[in-house]
Amino acid sequence: SKMTRNFAAPTKTALLALAFAYASLLLAAPSAQASVEIGKPAPAFTLQGADGKEVSLESQRGKFVVLEWLNHGCPYVRKHYDSDNMQSLQRKFTGKGVVWLSIISSAPGKQGHSTPEQALADVAAKNAKPTAVLLDESGTVGRLYGASTTPHMFVIDPTGALVYMGAIDDQPSFAAESLSGAKNFVQQALDDAMDSKTVSTPATKPYGCSVKY
Repeated sequence: SKMTRNFAAPTKTALLALAFAYASLLLAAPSAQASVEIGKPAPAFTLQGADGKEVSLESQRGKFVVLEWLNHGCPYVRKHYDSDNMQSLQRKFTGKGVVWLSIISSAPGKQGHSTPEQALADVAAKNAKPTAVLLDESGTVGRLYGASTTPHMFVIDPTGALVYMGAIDDQPSFAAESLSGAKNFVQQALDDAMDSKTVSTPATKPYGCSVKY
């Protein structure tokens, strides 16, 4: 009937529009995805440090580098800092020549966002020992790496290749007691790689608070 035809046409058009929108979404998705893969070069970046000095990943070639996504307002981060767990890792490995870069990707107005002054004050108050705290207000570098949680950890070897990405350890909890007996994946990855061994656990699922882009 005429009534059915009138009803069918817009439905078909609507379905086509919906299919087109979905296809466009699928096409757009890969560009939004991080291009990080174990064994491949870690994406290059340059960020301003809280101390005012620019740091580029390229300039660290020849050294092991740890990237730590940071938000001091997050209880999962507090677990590792209040216990001195993160700082002891920083001390141990920067003492062995590892470059440790703590990256803050929280946007202005969001939890964890930090001015350079606040970031330096936090380093002092928590007795943290990163090589530098880098400010990524736009979230560009966080998105480049697909950083999804705080903490989210990456280890890069002296050739610039990514050898570990994921959680700091195997206890996805913000309870301090979960640190007892935890397997620290970052320590394991650095110990393996610095001993010229293949990293036994190269990728794990990160846990923590979402990065506040």
